[in-house]
Amino acid sequence: MRAIWKGAVSFGLVSVPVKLYAATENHDISFRQVHAKDGGRIKYKRVCSIDGEEVEYADIAKGYEADDGQMVVLDDSDLAELPSSSSREISVEKFVPSEQIDPMFLEKSYYLEPDKAAAKPYALLREAIREADRMAVCTVSLRNRMTTAVLRVRDDVLVLQTMMWPDEVRKPDFSTLSATEDAAKPQELKMAQMLVETLAGDYDPSEYEDDYATAVEALVKAKLEGGEVKHAPQEEPKTGEVVDLLAALQRPGGIISQLRLFVSATIDVLQAEQVIIPPTTVDLAPAVAHTVE
Repeated sequence: MRAIWKGAVSFGLVSVPVKLYAATENHDISFRQVHAKDGGRIKYKRVCSIDGEEVEYADIAKGYEADDGQMVVLDDSDLAELPSSSSREISVEKFVPSEQIDPMFLEKSYYLEPDKAAAKPYALLREAIREADRMAVCTVSLRNRMTTAVLRVRDDVLVLQTMMWPDEVRKPDFSTLSATEDAAKPQELKMAQMLVETLAGDYDPSEYEDDYATAVEALVKAKLEGGEVKHAPQEEPKTGEVVDLLAALQRPGGIISQLRLFVSATIDVLQAEQVIIPPTTVDLAPAVAHTVE
């Protein structure tokens, strides 16, 4: 694994240098959009919805759309004035009972690795949290934005889990919930509890498998072995187009071609006026090429 952040966990007068690692990874099957006829990849252009012109990355700005549809364009100077933080500190605010942290608020998980010289304070913090059965509520700056998070213990590792803000968790505003109050009769509730007990057990993640991913991989393997593939031409990296400048100048309509027509027309005019023109075999291409260089 590769560390994505380096800093320190601080609480009181104690500071524990740590490295941050992503604790999860997505193994979901992803598909590319391709042309069904030949397997070529589908590309999208950045086109302005007003004038229909393709827009370069350098001309793209950030826009915030108001509720009424008005668009506020923000440039780099506007964004520079916004509050941001690049602190390298996981600041512990308080230690709270574990049951007070609703899993709904938890977002992304990270492992914390102690610095070589911080093994002892790391172990002390880990064991103190484990013995107290609490989580540390803290603030941390990731990608220049301050966010809240919790520190907890998983096996022998401290885990940092970022949290959503309170207004990001939606409330279940369902009109039918009111009809569920006092809907269950005592005898029905007893039967439901018996059913729960028959299915009671311990959670073992190894008992579950992503059947969809396995089926997709098997399908793709079978098609590869059966030769059911389309060979889309490989795109050459765009390293700049190499142009034969002299050849371009010599094309019909190029500079050399135009000069030759001009010289030929001039000679015709002079000969018509009986002006003696000395014979020449000068090729204009080298002269023009030297001028271009």
